[in-house]
Amino acid sequence: MSRYAAIQEACREANTRLPALGLVDLTFGNVSVADRDLGVMAIKPSGVDYAELRADDIVVLDLESGSVVEGNLRPSSDTPTHRRLFLAFPNARSVVHTHSRNAVAFAQAGREIPCLGTTHADYFRGPVPVTRPLASSESGNDYEWETGNVIVERFRTLHPDEISAVLVRGHGPFTWGPSPAKAVETALALELVAGMARDSLLLNPACSPLPEYLRDRHYLRKHGPGAYYGQQGR
Repeated sequence: MSRYAAIQEACREANTRLPALGLVDLTFGNVSVADRDLGVMAIKPSGVDYAELRADDIVVLDLESGSVVEGNLRPSSDTPTHRRLFLAFPNARSVVHTHSRNAVAFAQAGREIPCLGTTHADYFRGPVPVTRPLASSESGNDYEWETGNVIVERFRTLHPDEISAVLVRGHGPFTWGPSPAKAVETALALELVAGMARDSLLLNPACSPLPEYLRDRHYLRKHGPGAYYGQQGR
């Protein structure tokens, strides 16, 4: 058995959850999983249908060099973006990219997703940011790597563990987390709060963000050192 079998299966299973949760159309999305002890990342192969995906289809790459260490298929075209995020965000073990419709609408509008309510605050300690547009010089052969760079640039003054999502302007969302399950859950939460924010802004274009004290109260009761939401150990 391959030494990468566990990470390949974890990656396969996480990718199959994207269509099951309604987060992708066609093959527009991918999940990667990193094993920092082994120094590798696993990612969905490019253009392969989720229903046909097998564990041994998953491509494994060296995290530092990006070279393929196992797999016969071409990795996702978004691989360099995923790898750039793993290198920049040390607590991320999984990265998810989708073209989920509500989040993409905000990305195409070039608008961050404002924190309008407690549902948003349960997952993100502030607005979900949008990147600047890529310059023409950044859209060449290293386009996907440069996409990662503009995300990292956007997080210079943000904490990637507190806001574990971003909208790439004109493109779509990326999320990340300490496990594949958590990164996929965050992608789903992002899509849900994007839809809520869109509807709220349609009903009242002047609606105000949630006050910071309520935002932090809801975020920290799930994620802070004194978190008390849910069951301990489960």
